Amino acid sequence: MHWLSKKRYKICLVVPTLLVYMAFIILPIGMAIGYSFTKYSGIGKAKFNGITNYIRLFKDRLFWISFKNTMIMFILAFLLLLTISFLIALLLNNKLKAVDFSKALIFSPAIIAPIIVGIIWVYILDPNIGIINSVLDAIGASALKHKWIGGSVLSPYSIAVIYFWQQLGYLVTVFIAGLKMIPEEVMEAVKIDGASFWQKTLYVTIPMMKSTISTVSVLIITGVFKIFEIVQQTTGGGPNHLSETLVTYSYSMTFSSSDYGYGMSLATFTFVLSLVITGIYSLLTKERSS
Repeated sequence: MHWLSKKRYKICLVVPTLLVYMAFIILPIGMAIGYSFTKYSGIGKAKFNGITNYIRLFKDRLFWISFKNTMIMFILAFLLLLTISFLIALLLNNKLKAVDFSKALIFSPAIIAPIIVGIIWVYILDPNIGIINSVLDAIGASALKHKWIGGSVLSPYSIAVIYFWQQLGYLVTVFIAGLKMIPEEVMEAVKIDGASFWQKTLYVTIPMMKSTISTVSVLIITGVFKIFEIVQQTTGGGPNHLSETLVTYSYSMTFSSSDYGYGMSLATFTFVLSLVITGIYSLLTKERSS
């Protein structure tokens, strides 16, 4: 394996991956940003129109609705996933009965395709055929029935819960991997010193898992801004685009309305917004750690 130490061989190994990354990630992002400054229907030649699409974007009522829905999902999913996945990981990291079965049960939603997840939850939350409203009818609590999906109020909250259910197991697995990396000698020493469970968690476990917590946080941030299939399958963005997210609204403008330039401006805004939130989080956590 001595040949791996030579610089030219290292470059030969990196170049193919770099070319694929540039072809399927960097180039499409650059093209999307370029088209966001044009008037283009997807057919013919794109016409440059400067920042017209972005001016239109901030004047668009439906854009602000999709932005609000996206931020509701982001805040709920971030708070729920980060805290509950960590607490469940702490619980499953102990030697309990049926712990392996519990891990498999919690992780199982993460391997289901998002489109199937949407179908499953339609049969749970749909106001007409959903299990929840049917049960409420059966027990005489019809007053508690709501439009869990497909309405203009509860849809983003319901989608955040669905995303939480789907991603929980995966993030729990990441946290468990992080917990396994903490030296057992440290935990034994803390136990001998008489620290309680919460003292051990606050003053030892969390500080030693800062990198894992940061990784999970970034995964949540980037994941929420990519929610697409669940929305399409449960509400389709309706009624009248009132349950759209930034991603689904961008898709709708691009492919349903054939307004490619405006759709790309929405996609670019979403991309930049996720980068900004990730950057702010990284700066805040870096300052605290320093």
